[in-house]
Amino acid sequence: MSFDPPSPAAPDRIDSVYDMIWNGGPLMWPLALCSVIALAYAVERTLRLRDGELGSKSYGRSIVDAFVSQGAPGAAALCNERPRPLGRVLLAGIQRAGAPLLEREKAVEDAGLREMKRLSANLKPLVVVGMLAPLLGLLGTVYGIIQAFTEVAFHSGQGKPEQLAAGLSQALITTAAGLSIAVPTQAAYFWLKSKVDRFVRRAEDSYGELQEALERGGRPSAESGGAA
Repeated sequence: MSFDPPSPAAPDRIDSVYDMIWNGGPLMWPLALCSVIALAYAVERTLRLRDGELGSKSYGRSIVDAFVSQGAPGAAALCNERPRPLGRVLLAGIQRAGAPLLEREKAVEDAGLREMKRLSANLKPLVVVGMLAPLLGLLGTVYGIIQAFTEVAFHSGQGKPEQLAAGLSQALITTAAGLSIAVPTQAAYFWLKSKVDRFVRRAEDSYGELQEALERGGRPSAESGGAA
């Protein structure tokens, strides 16, 4: 008794994403899951990395103005009333307004690194999907090619070109799907990473303004009795 593996059913045409998933083989399902994960994290990070959520330039300037006019307590109160990553970075410097320069800069640097790590944490799944999707697509293609050649070998010693072409066409669907997922995922990652980098530069600029206020004699220590 001979065993004939099931031949890959080549669709006449692909009219929808569902047809592509159904006719692309078993590797299309993990690829579909990768696309859902990438979309979910891209949307979540897009909402979280808006300037209004991170702290805009005007928000940082308002904290510096509060420091100049009300001292460290007023600026710290504003940071706590409107909590933002930028506010938490500046708060580290405000709380050490009367401390030596190196100590204050070290505190601000540590706070900035903590915020940057927190903001970048949910970008890692995008990196994983961007690397994994093409590999899954390639694996699906290899699997489909093996099926196609096995089908030709079992059913005809000489092989039929149309039968082989149908199997190869089906196998290449996974490669196309993997690249279709990886390209926008990588683009989303670099775009979101640029928003984190812009936040870091904005935090540096805002702290520079705060430092200038200290040098101009904002007198935070006289009004607050030291650090808030």
